[in-house]
Parts: sequence; structure tokens; C-alpha cells
Amino acid sequence: MRAFQKPAQKPAIGYWNPKTETMPREQLQMLQLRKLQAMVRWAYDNSKLWQRKFDQVGLEPQDIRSLDDIQLIPFLTKEEFLNAQTSSPPFGDTLAAPSELAVCYHQTSGTSSRVPLRALDGRKDWEWQSEMWAYGLYAFGVRPKDICYLPFSYNVFIGFWGVHYGAEKIGAMVIPGGSQSSESRLKQLVELGATVVATTPTYAFRLAQYAEDLGIHLAHDSKVKMLILTSEPGANIPSTKRMLEEVWGARVGDFVGMTEAGTIVAYECSEQCGAAHIVEDHYYEEVIDPKTLKPLGYGQKGERVMTSFGRGMMPVLRFRTGDLVEKVEAGYCSCGRTFDLYKGGVLGRTDDMKLIRGTNVYPSAVENIVREYKEIGEFQIVLTREGYSDEITVQIEPRSDVPEERLDFLSLDVASDLAEAHEGLRFNVVIAERGTLPKFEVTSVRLQDLRI
Repeated sequence: MRAFQKPAQKPAIGYWNPKTETMPREQLQMLQLRKLQAMVRWAYDNSKLWQRKFDQVGLEPQDIRSLDDIQLIPFLTKEEFLNAQTSSPPFGDTLAAPSELAVCYHQTSGTSSRVPLRALDGRKDWEWQSEMWAYGLYAFGVRPKDICYLPFSYNVFIGFWGVHYGAEKIGAMVIPGGSQSSESRLKQLVELGATVVATTPTYAFRLAQYAEDLGIHLAHDSKVKMLILTSEPGANIPSTKRMLEEVWGARVGDFVGMTEAGTIVAYECSEQCGAAHIVEDHYYEEVIDPKTLKPLGYGQKGERVMTSFGRGMMPVLRFRTGDLVEKVEAGYCSCGRTFDLYKGGVLGRTDDMKLIRGTNVYPSAVENIVREYKEIGEFQIVLTREGYSDEITVQIEPRSDVPEERLDFLSLDVASDLAEAHEGLRFNVVIAERGTLPKFEVTSVRLQDLRI
């Protein structure tokens, strides 16, 4: 891809909520404690899941007297959350309010099973989630005069709904670019003068490749000055960020969010210091050693643990995210915010999850689907990088008694089931010759990541 120069002007530092974003740390921590106590009380009084977890350890809401007391609250894992839902579908005992009060439904891809993690949000939750995106978008430089283009059909994926309503809240024009080809999207964002594009790093590269094929020089022919990137690593990787900035002629921002939070948790501001600000007036974030579960300090890499103060319908306390992070103090950035940051954003994963083109893929979930086919004797997962796009291939070895005429249909059936269980993600399923794949007992060993 060719790069064209279009100076990316750094906007003036701006605060969406200057009172809390620049609040002295002592006052900020007092605010966090009040919000934590309120959320703990709400969760215990209204969520059977949290009543059970608190009662199991003999904890009562009034026991939370300081921020350090958060360590008395038991951790919540994704597996536990999912099991609570699957025990009594669709939401189990995870809700803290009647489902009739929900205005939005979202889900993520499955982990150890084909059942996705489901999320409901009430009107107040949804307003809060948009507010979190407004924090991040405004900090990066989005203003009412901007035109935000979202080249996706959002479906039940929560990420880009948040961008949409967060940008609207700021007062920017939002153009949803779903249900059309990449070529049409490119022409539309150029013709309509989009100044902001929100997408995944993978699709930002893909659009740039399409643009070059069409003779569109994004850095010269478009008005795009900001790329809002989320849902997968890329914007936090210096070389990737630099290449996208050159091709688009725009500043590239890294935004950290997840379905369990309902919105973003951290964002890159206009100063772009190489770290993401934690929205600390709405979250309490811990970093722990994933093996010992002990808390870690500034400058130590560990697992991110999230507590949300804003999602009332599905309270999330001390959720083990599996994200690998390194927390640094607020002074790391010169923007004047008093929020701590994650240096380099999310550095990786502490578990075996793989992120493929914005979709979570767990080897155990793949095996769960493959093993439904009795005709398959062995399989292997291979991850590769084709240009700027990650590809996932599942090699399947049929049993000796499977007729040849069945093999083509077998690969199509498996590919269809895998895509359905992973938000439509395309899997390349190929038939391996009998006896050629190695035999393993542990799922993770079946995965070859050739991207690194």
C-alpha cells in the first residue's frame, strides 16, 4: 500500500467531563468508594448471582468500608458468568432487574461452548455506555462538526453501537455504512466527507487495500483525520499504528472495551502518549498476578480485573478479563487528566483466547463444534497472517469409513457451524489426508499460531 502525506493535526486538549477527569486523586478515590459501595449494595439486594457469591464467603455490603476492601469481593470469571446463564437460559440469575426493563440486547462469541455470553441493558445503562464512549471520543478529538463513518452492520455486537451513540451525544453526524460492499463504503465516506472512521484495525487495512485497487488515495482524496480503532489489537502496536497513519493520513486511536463492560473502559487521548486512560470515575480497575491472584503495583504486568459502577441491569464486580496490562500513574500523560493509564493498552491475553478479525476464538469452543461430527478423527487449528488480515484454518482428518463423496459437504458443514458460533467469522476448513495430523490430548497444543 502506498502512503500519502496529509498532515494529521493534533487537536487541543479537551475534556468531556473536566470536573472528574481532572479531579485530584484523593477526591477521585472518595468518589470511587461511594460508587463502589452503592453498586455492591445494589448487586447484593437485586442479583441472585451476587447474593450467592457474597453469602458463600460471608460478606455483607456494609463490610466494604474502603477501596482496599474490594479484595474481600470474590472474583467473577467469564466461565462462571456463562454457566450462570446456561443453567437457566437465556440469562440465568445474572440480572439485577426484570428483563422487561431492558432496551438493548447484545452478545459475544462463545467460550467453552457454543452458547454466547448474553447481555441486557436498561435505558439508564445504555445512556451510561454512550457517555463512556463520549469521554473517549471527545478526548481523542471528535467534535460536533465531525462526520463519523462506521463501515459495519453492527448486529448484536455491542462495540460499534457504543461509538454510534457516543458520537451522537457529542453532536457529531453519524453515518452507519453497513449492508454494502467495501467499494461502496469507500466511495460513500469520500463523497460524504467523513472526518472520522470507526472500525477494527484489520478492516482499516482492508479498506486501504481496496482503496488502492480503486485508485482512491485515502490520505489525499478523503477528509478522514481520525481512525477510532477497537475490538482487537493493532492500534496499540506502534508499527501497525504508524502504517495506518501513513496510509490514511490520519491519527489512529486505541480504545479498550468489552461486552462484559458494555462499553469502553480505557481510551487514548489527543496527546497520544502510548497509553490508554482508564475511565476511573466509572470503573475500579485492578491488576493481579494471574497465578497467585495477588494485587500488583504500577509498572508490573498482570491480569486486568474490572469493576463497573455504571451497569445496573447486569452488575459486574471484580471480573477477571484475561487481559494482560501494565498500569502507570496519571503523570505518564501530559494531558492533565488524573486517571491512571494502561501503558501500551492491552498487551495480550493471559488465557488461550485468540482474537481473529475482531472475534474471540477459543480452541475449546472450536473443539466443541468439531467433536459434534463423528466422522472427524482429528483436527488442527492454524492461524496465519495474509497481508494485514488474520486467517484461521481448521484442518480436519476424516475417519477411514467416511465415503469420499461426503468430504466436500463435511468441510462446508463444519465451516458453517463454526461461523454461526463466532459472529459470522469465516473459517477456512480443509480436509487433511488420513493419518497426517498429529494426535494430541490438550486442545491448546492443537493450535499453531504462525503469525508470530
